Amino acid sequence: MAIPDRVPITYEPDYHTRTIGRYDEGQFFAWVVATLGDSDSADDDWPSRKRWYAVLHRFDDDGAHAGSTIEYTGTSVDEATSVDRARARVDELVAALPGVEYGDIAIRLFQVEVDGEVFGLVDWSEEYDGDDHAEFLPGELGFDPPWDGAYDT
Repeated sequence: MAIPDRVPITYEPDYHTRTIGRYDEGQFFAWVVATLGDSDSADDDWPSRKRWYAVLHRFDDDGAHAGSTIEYTGTSVDEATSVDRARARVDELVAALPGVEYGDIAIRLFQVEVDGEVFGLVDWSEEYDGDDHAEFLPGELGFDPPWDGAYDT
């Protein structure tokens, strides 16, 4: 079963997809996420390279990517502050969308690059030995057949 044109994503109010849904102009996916780049995370300096972001992806009603706001909020050197800043900014970004209703969405594959990192829903089938698989990056939410909106972390 190939990756569908629109990948369903289930709204879960107490987990990774607590800030997804619809608004007057389409759909949205917002969250706080970190990147670590391609560096070796086992070395002692990883906290200075772990970068936190506030992310808002917007989509039209048909699930096509309509734009993203991706803002760096700090590193894990001061992780609590960086995460708190990102959460507050996500709340502001979502609050600025007109007519927000949290719920399930269905979006098309897309990707944007910020600070050398890929953000988006990408085809990761090759990384899964050819098995159909879509991955939300960064953050690694994985979607697989039967494409019912459930994800793995």
